[in-house]
Amino acid sequence: MTITPEQIAAANKANLDALVGFAQQAFKGMEQLVELNLAAARSTLDETAEKAKAALNVKEPQELLNLQVNLLQPAQEKAVAYGKQVADIAASTQAEITKLAEAQLAQAQAQFKSLVDAASKNAPAGSESAVAAVQTAMANAAAAFDSVQKAAKQAASVAESNFKTLTASAESTAKAASEAVKKSAKRA
Repeated sequence: MTITPEQIAAANKANLDALVGFAQQAFKGMEQLVELNLAAARSTLDETAEKAKAALNVKEPQELLNLQVNLLQPAQEKAVAYGKQVADIAASTQAEITKLAEAQLAQAQAQFKSLVDAASKNAPAGSESAVAAVQTAMANAAAAFDSVQKAAKQAASVAESNFKTLTASAESTAKAASEAVKKSAKRA
């Protein structure tokens, strides 16, 4: 079997298209992170100006303490929300890139299988055992890849679940700390 220049050009085009798809997904994720960071920076700047103005208007030490206590919880909540948004962006970008990679791999496996099938049809007599060995190796490699892919998906799912649990724990700890500070401020 001979590979033609048209086949090489088609394979190169398909590989370039896949590369462009990966790059577009990566840039989309980066663009989302940049937008999130710009929004967070803008919001922080506005809030800092408001807090500074409020602090300048304080006349009593108790007012300053109450102001600090009231500023603590929103900052913690915003930090937790920001972390969740970053995690969501990362997860969606990873999922899209994984889809592209899986599609590319499936296409490559199909092309390789058709190449082996075509070669086996043109193989000389007596080479059936060699062709069978190649086909068995292909089937074993595909099964191994599927197994690794399932394990990777399961690990990603466990990591995401752990992150959500950690986020919820951090959020409840931050609320409890904020409440404790509020109570101590009321006592003062």
